Amino acid sequence: MLNEDIIDAMVRQAMDITRNAYLHHEEDLAVGACVLASDGTMYAGCNIQNRMPQLCASAEQVAMYKALADGKREFDGIVIIADTQDPYIPSGMSLQMLAEFEVADVVMANMNGIVDQKPLDELLPYYHKMKENKRFSFDD
Repeated sequence: MLNEDIIDAMVRQAMDITRNAYLHHEEDLAVGACVLASDGTMYAGCNIQNRMPQLCASAEQVAMYKALADGKREFDGIVIIADTQDPYIPSGMSLQMLAEFEVADVVMANMNGIVDQKPLDELLPYYHKMKENKRFSFDD
């Protein structure tokens, strides 16, 4: 589990980057994220919308892409924040990306200071079962 000081620093970075979100309409939700690489480096990202939904990128994807492009492959946690009533919950697609890189702790937050920290397996409960399944192979 991430400690409170690390979470606070990550929340600040995620909150700050929401102002860079690329949104189609003023009423759309700006989301920020900050991923912590295992070496202590933090990478922040914001959501980027596009008229074609397939080309949209979530804040957590952008943060992960930045870290991956910098050569990081091991991560301790991620913070995701938005101006919502309850802590912002990431999509299943984003959770799957976090599972790919075994990001253990997911911190969901809102701009009012409400924070909820969960291990990835609670948000994606069948992740470990999926890893146990054999991969499909044409050679079998």
